[in-house]
Amino acid sequence: MSNVQAVDDLVQKYELLKKEIHKVIVGQDDVVDQVLISIFSRGHCLLVGVPGLAKTLLVNTIAQTLGLSFNRIQFTPDLMPSDIVGSEILNENKAFEFVKGPLFSSIILADEINRTPPKTQSALLEAMQERSVTAAGKKYDLPKPFFVLATQNPIEQEGTYPLPEAQLDRFMFNIWVDYPTYEEELAIVKATTSDTSTQLSQILTADEILKFQTLIREVPVPQNVLEYAVKLVGKTRINSEFATKLTTDFISWGAGPRASQYLIIGAKCHAVLKGKYSPDIEDVKAVAHPILRHRLVRNYKAEAEGYSMDKIIDELL
Repeated sequence: MSNVQAVDDLVQKYELLKKEIHKVIVGQDDVVDQVLISIFSRGHCLLVGVPGLAKTLLVNTIAQTLGLSFNRIQFTPDLMPSDIVGSEILNENKAFEFVKGPLFSSIILADEINRTPPKTQSALLEAMQERSVTAAGKKYDLPKPFFVLATQNPIEQEGTYPLPEAQLDRFMFNIWVDYPTYEEELAIVKATTSDTSTQLSQILTADEILKFQTLIREVPVPQNVLEYAVKLVGKTRINSEFATKLTTDFISWGAGPRASQYLIIGAKCHAVLKGKYSPDIEDVKAVAHPILRHRLVRNYKAEAEGYSMDKIIDELL
Protein backbone atom coordinates (compact mmCIF):
# COMPACT_ATOMS: atom_id res chain seq x y z
CA MET A 1 0.00 0.00 0.00
CA SER A 2 1.46 3.38 -0.99
CA ASN A 3 1.82 6.13 1.60
CA VAL A 4 -0.77 8.26 -0.20
CA GLN A 5 -3.31 5.45 0.14
CA ALA A 6 -2.28 4.92 3.75
CA VAL A 7 -2.87 8.61 4.52
CA ASP A 8 -6.34 8.47 2.95
CA ASP A 9 -7.04 5.32 4.93
CA LEU A 10 -5.98 7.00 8.17
CA VAL A 11 -8.17 10.07 7.48
CA GLN A 12 -11.16 7.79 6.96
CA LYS A 13 -10.49 5.82 10.15
CA TYR A 14 -9.92 9.06 12.06
CA GLU A 15 -13.34 10.43 11.06
CA LEU A 16 -14.98 7.14 12.14
CA LEU A 17 -13.06 7.27 15.43
CA LYS A 18 -14.25 10.78 16.21
CA LYS A 19 -17.84 9.88 15.37
CA GLU A 20 -17.66 6.85 17.67
CA ILE A 21 -16.05 8.81 20.54
CA HIS A 22 -18.70 11.53 20.30
CA LYS A 23 -21.42 8.96 20.93
CA VAL A 24 -20.23 9.17 24.54
CA ILE A 25 -18.24 12.41 24.80
CA VAL A 26 -20.14 15.64 24.21
CA GLY A 27 -18.08 18.53 22.79
CA GLN A 28 -14.36 18.58 23.78
CA ASP A 29 -13.39 18.45 20.07
CA ASP A 30 -9.94 19.95 20.58
CA VAL A 31 -9.19 17.60 23.47
CA VAL A 32 -10.21 14.52 21.46
CA ASP A 33 -8.14 15.74 18.47
CA GLN A 34 -5.05 16.35 20.59
CA VAL A 35 -5.26 13.00 22.38
CA LEU A 36 -5.58 11.18 19.04
CA ILE A 37 -2.69 13.19 17.55
CA SER A 38 -0.44 12.20 20.42
CA ILE A 39 -1.44 8.52 20.13
CA PHE A 40 -0.57 8.46 16.42
CA SER A 41 2.64 10.41 17.16
CA ARG A 42 3.75 7.91 19.85
CA GLY A 43 3.54 10.65 22.47
CA HIS A 44 2.04 10.84 25.96
CA CYS A 45 -0.47 13.38 27.28
CA LEU A 46 -1.03 15.34 30.43
CA LEU A 47 -4.69 16.35 30.87
CA VAL A 48 -5.22 19.27 33.21
CA GLY A 49 -8.69 20.23 34.35
CA VAL A 50 -10.97 20.45 37.35
CA PRO A 51 -12.71 17.26 38.57
CA GLY A 52 -15.85 16.04 36.80
CA LEU A 53 -14.97 17.07 33.24
CA ALA A 54 -15.06 13.44 32.00
CA LYS A 55 -11.29 13.07 31.65
CA THR A 56 -11.45 9.43 32.77
CA LEU A 57 -14.49 8.71 30.61
CA LEU A 58 -12.70 10.20 27.60
CA VAL A 59 -9.66 7.95 28.03
CA ASN A 60 -11.82 4.88 28.58
CA THR A 61 -13.88 5.68 25.47
CA ILE A 62 -10.78 6.17 23.31
CA ALA A 63 -9.31 2.87 24.58
CA GLN A 64 -12.51 1.04 23.61
CA THR A 65 -12.70 2.52 20.10
CA LEU A 66 -9.01 1.72 19.52
CA GLY A 67 -9.51 -1.82 20.82
CA LEU A 68 -6.59 -1.46 23.24
CA SER A 69 -6.20 -2.84 26.75
CA PHE A 70 -6.77 -0.11 29.31
CA ASN A 71 -5.84 0.31 32.98
CA ARG A 72 -6.61 3.14 35.30
CA ILE A 73 -4.16 3.72 38.14
CA GLN A 74 -5.31 6.05 40.89
CA PHE A 75 -2.20 7.77 42.21
CA THR A 76 -2.20 8.24 45.98
CA PRO A 77 0.47 9.37 48.48
CA ASP A 78 1.06 5.77 49.64
CA LEU A 79 1.41 4.20 46.17
CA MET A 80 4.74 2.37 45.75
CA PRO A 81 6.61 1.75 42.46
CA SER A 82 5.97 -2.01 42.81
CA ASP A 83 2.22 -1.29 42.97
CA ILE A 84 2.30 -0.09 39.36
CA VAL A 85 5.24 -1.98 37.85
CA GLY A 86 4.67 -5.34 39.52
CA SER A 87 6.80 -7.37 41.92
CA GLU A 88 8.65 -10.64 42.39
CA ILE A 89 6.86 -13.24 44.47
CA LEU A 90 7.83 -16.72 45.63
CA ASN A 91 5.70 -19.25 43.79
CA GLU A 92 4.81 -22.77 45.01
CA ASN A 93 8.05 -24.15 43.51
CA LYS A 94 10.04 -21.83 45.82
CA ALA A 95 11.22 -19.87 42.78
CA PHE A 96 10.85 -16.13 42.22
CA GLU A 97 8.28 -15.16 39.65
CA PHE A 98 7.50 -11.67 38.34
CA VAL A 99 3.86 -10.69 38.63
CA LYS A 100 3.08 -7.84 36.21
CA GLY A 101 1.47 -4.70 37.63
CA PRO A 102 -1.25 -2.54 36.03
CA LEU A 103 1.38 -0.72 33.94
CA PHE A 104 1.35 -3.67 31.50
CA SER A 105 -1.46 -2.35 29.39
CA SER A 106 -1.57 -0.38 26.13
CA ILE A 107 -3.34 2.69 27.49
CA ILE A 108 -2.60 3.80 31.03
CA LEU A 109 -4.65 6.45 32.75
CA ALA A 110 -2.47 7.85 35.52
CA ASP A 111 -5.12 9.61 37.55
CA GLU A 112 -3.90 12.60 39.60
CA ILE A 113 -0.23 11.91 38.94
CA ASN A 114 0.77 14.81 41.19
CA ARG A 115 -0.68 13.07 44.29
CA THR A 116 2.04 10.43 44.44
CA PRO A 117 5.64 10.80 45.72
CA PRO A 118 8.53 11.32 43.24
CA LYS A 119 9.71 7.69 43.58
CA THR A 120 6.48 6.35 42.10
CA GLN A 121 6.23 9.16 39.54
CA SER A 122 9.70 8.31 38.25
CA ALA A 123 8.79 4.61 37.88
CA LEU A 124 5.98 5.65 35.57
CA LEU A 125 8.20 8.11 33.73
CA GLU A 126 10.88 5.47 33.11
CA ALA A 127 8.19 3.32 31.51
CA MET A 128 7.06 6.28 29.34
CA GLN A 129 10.57 6.99 28.11
CA GLU A 130 11.96 3.47 27.67
CA ARG A 131 8.64 1.67 27.01
CA SER A 132 9.95 -1.04 29.32
CA VAL A 133 10.30 -1.51 33.08
CA THR A 134 13.07 -2.93 35.22
CA ALA A 135 12.23 -5.14 38.18
CA ALA A 136 14.82 -7.01 40.25
CA GLY A 137 17.46 -6.20 37.63
CA LYS A 138 15.46 -7.68 34.73
CA LYS A 139 13.99 -5.72 31.86
CA TYR A 140 10.40 -6.32 30.80
CA ASP A 141 8.99 -4.80 27.60
CA LEU A 142 5.63 -3.08 27.79
CA PRO A 143 2.92 -3.85 25.21
CA LYS A 144 2.93 -1.95 21.91
CA PRO A 145 1.48 0.59 21.39
CA PHE A 146 2.03 2.04 24.86
CA PHE A 147 0.46 5.35 25.77
CA VAL A 148 0.19 7.21 29.09
CA LEU A 149 -2.49 9.77 29.79
CA ALA A 150 -1.91 11.46 33.12
CA THR A 151 -4.46 13.77 34.74
CA GLN A 152 -3.82 16.66 37.08
CA ASN A 153 -6.25 18.76 39.05
CA PRO A 154 -5.10 22.39 38.85
CA ILE A 155 -6.95 23.75 41.89
CA GLU A 156 -6.07 21.83 44.96
CA GLN A 157 -2.31 21.92 45.36
CA GLU A 158 -2.06 20.94 49.02
CA GLY A 159 -0.53 17.55 49.63
CA THR A 160 0.63 17.24 46.02
CA TYR A 161 4.03 16.57 44.51
CA PRO A 162 4.24 18.76 41.41
CA LEU A 163 6.06 17.07 38.52
CA PRO A 164 9.55 18.53 38.00
CA GLU A 165 10.26 20.23 34.65
CA ALA A 166 12.41 17.31 33.41
CA GLN A 167 9.50 14.94 33.95
CA LEU A 168 6.91 17.27 32.43
CA ASP A 169 9.13 17.34 29.34
CA ARG A 170 8.33 13.64 28.74
CA PHE A 171 4.74 14.53 27.90
CA MET A 172 4.20 15.49 24.29
CA PHE A 173 1.04 17.47 25.04
CA ASN A 174 -0.29 19.37 28.00
CA ILE A 175 -4.02 19.48 27.24
CA TRP A 176 -6.21 21.94 29.08
CA VAL A 177 -9.72 20.49 29.58
CA ASP A 178 -12.23 23.29 29.97
CA TYR A 179 -15.81 23.50 31.23
CA PRO A 180 -18.49 22.55 28.68
CA THR A 181 -20.60 25.28 27.06
CA TYR A 182 -24.22 25.72 28.17
CA GLU A 183 -25.56 23.65 25.22
CA GLU A 184 -22.98 20.92 25.76
CA GLU A 185 -23.76 20.73 29.46
CA LEU A 186 -27.48 20.39 28.70
CA ALA A 187 -26.70 17.49 26.36
CA ILE A 188 -24.38 15.88 28.94
CA VAL A 189 -26.93 16.10 31.74
CA LYS A 190 -29.67 14.76 29.49
CA ALA A 191 -27.55 11.83 28.33
CA THR A 192 -26.12 10.87 31.73
CA THR A 193 -29.21 11.09 33.91
CA SER A 194 -31.22 8.46 32.04
CA ASP A 195 -30.47 4.74 31.98
CA THR A 196 -29.51 4.41 28.32
CA SER A 197 -26.11 2.86 27.67
CA THR A 198 -24.07 3.32 24.52
CA GLN A 199 -22.39 0.43 22.76
CA LEU A 200 -19.08 1.47 21.20
CA SER A 201 -17.57 -0.31 18.22
CA GLN A 202 -13.86 -0.85 17.78
CA ILE A 203 -12.53 1.15 14.83
CA LEU A 204 -8.81 0.28 14.85
CA THR A 205 -6.61 -2.61 15.95
CA ALA A 206 -3.27 -2.37 17.75
CA ASP A 207 -1.45 -3.41 14.54
CA GLU A 208 -3.14 -0.68 12.51
CA ILE A 209 -2.18 1.91 15.13
CA LEU A 210 1.48 0.80 14.96
CA LYS A 211 1.32 0.99 11.15
CA PHE A 212 -0.12 4.52 11.28
CA GLN A 213 2.53 5.57 13.84
CA THR A 214 5.21 4.47 11.37
CA LEU A 215 3.40 6.24 8.54
CA ILE A 216 3.45 9.57 10.45
CA ARG A 217 7.23 9.26 10.86
CA GLU A 218 7.63 8.79 7.10
CA VAL A 219 5.80 12.00 6.15
CA PRO A 220 8.24 14.40 4.44
CA VAL A 221 8.70 17.87 5.97
CA PRO A 222 9.63 20.96 3.90
CA GLN A 223 12.80 22.78 5.04
CA ASN A 224 10.93 26.04 5.80
CA VAL A 225 8.59 24.19 8.21
CA LEU A 226 11.56 22.61 10.02
CA GLU A 227 13.21 26.02 10.31
CA TYR A 228 9.99 27.63 11.55
CA ALA A 229 9.58 25.04 14.34
CA VAL A 230 13.19 25.27 15.52
CA LYS A 231 13.13 29.10 15.42
CA LEU A 232 9.87 29.12 17.38
CA VAL A 233 11.46 27.05 20.13
CA GLY A 234 14.57 29.25 19.92
CA LYS A 235 12.37 32.28 20.60
CA THR A 236 11.48 30.83 24.02
CA ARG A 237 15.11 30.79 25.21
CA ILE A 238 16.43 33.95 26.83
CA ASN A 239 20.01 33.68 25.52
CA SER A 240 19.09 32.53 22.02
CA GLU A 241 19.69 34.63 18.90
CA PHE A 242 15.93 34.45 18.21
CA ALA A 243 14.85 35.72 21.65
CA THR A 244 12.34 38.60 21.53
CA LYS A 245 11.65 41.33 24.07
CA LEU A 246 8.68 39.26 25.27
CA THR A 247 11.05 36.36 26.00
CA THR A 248 13.42 38.41 28.12
CA ASP A 249 10.54 40.18 29.89
CA PHE A 250 8.33 37.25 30.81
CA ILE A 251 10.12 33.89 30.45
CA SER A 252 12.65 32.61 32.95
CA TRP A 253 13.23 29.25 31.27
CA GLY A 254 12.67 28.18 27.66
CA ALA A 255 11.83 24.88 25.94
CA GLY A 256 14.40 22.19 25.12
CA PRO A 257 15.04 20.30 21.85
CA ARG A 258 12.22 17.85 22.63
CA ALA A 259 9.80 20.70 21.94
CA SER A 260 11.17 21.09 18.38
CA GLN A 261 10.94 17.33 17.79
CA TYR A 262 7.35 17.19 19.03
CA LEU A 263 6.36 20.29 17.02
CA ILE A 264 7.47 18.54 13.83
CA ILE A 265 5.94 15.15 14.64
CA GLY A 266 2.75 16.84 15.87
CA ALA A 267 2.60 18.96 12.70
CA LYS A 268 3.08 15.85 10.51
CA CYS A 269 0.25 14.09 12.29
CA HIS A 270 -2.03 17.15 12.25
CA ALA A 271 -1.42 17.52 8.49
CA VAL A 272 -2.12 13.85 7.76
CA LEU A 273 -5.34 13.84 9.80
CA LYS A 274 -6.48 16.84 7.75
CA GLY A 275 -5.82 14.85 4.57
CA LYS A 276 -2.56 16.61 3.57
CA TYR A 277 0.56 14.69 2.54
CA SER A 278 3.05 17.12 4.06
CA PRO A 279 2.82 19.68 6.89
CA ASP A 280 3.01 23.46 6.49
CA ILE A 281 3.57 26.24 9.04
CA GLU A 282 -0.14 26.31 9.96
CA ASP A 283 0.17 22.71 11.19
CA VAL A 284 3.05 23.68 13.48
CA LYS A 285 0.95 26.55 14.88
CA ALA A 286 -1.99 24.20 15.44
CA VAL A 287 -0.01 22.01 17.86
CA ALA A 288 2.20 24.72 19.41
CA HIS A 289 0.06 25.52 22.47
CA PRO A 290 -0.22 22.04 24.01
CA ILE A 291 3.46 21.34 23.22
CA LEU A 292 4.95 24.55 24.64
CA ARG A 293 2.50 25.15 27.50
CA HIS A 294 4.36 22.99 30.04
CA ARG A 295 7.87 23.58 28.74
CA LEU A 296 8.15 27.30 29.43
CA VAL A 297 8.54 28.79 32.88
CA ARG A 298 7.04 32.24 33.37
CA ASN A 299 8.82 34.68 35.66
CA TYR A 300 7.19 36.67 38.47
CA LYS A 301 6.78 39.70 36.18
CA ALA A 302 4.55 37.71 33.79
CA GLU A 303 2.43 36.56 36.72
CA ALA A 304 2.23 40.08 38.14
CA GLU A 305 1.14 41.53 34.79
CA GLY A 306 -1.39 38.73 34.24
CA TYR A 307 0.37 37.19 31.24
CA SER A 308 -0.93 33.64 30.98
CA MET A 309 1.20 30.95 29.34
CA ASP A 310 -1.19 30.76 26.37
CA LYS A 311 -1.03 34.52 25.86
CA ILE A 312 2.78 34.35 25.78
CA ILE A 313 2.66 31.51 23.22
CA ASP A 314 0.13 33.47 21.11
CA GLU A 315 2.52 36.40 20.93
CA LEU A 316 5.50 34.18 20.12
CA LEU A 317 3.51 32.72 17.22
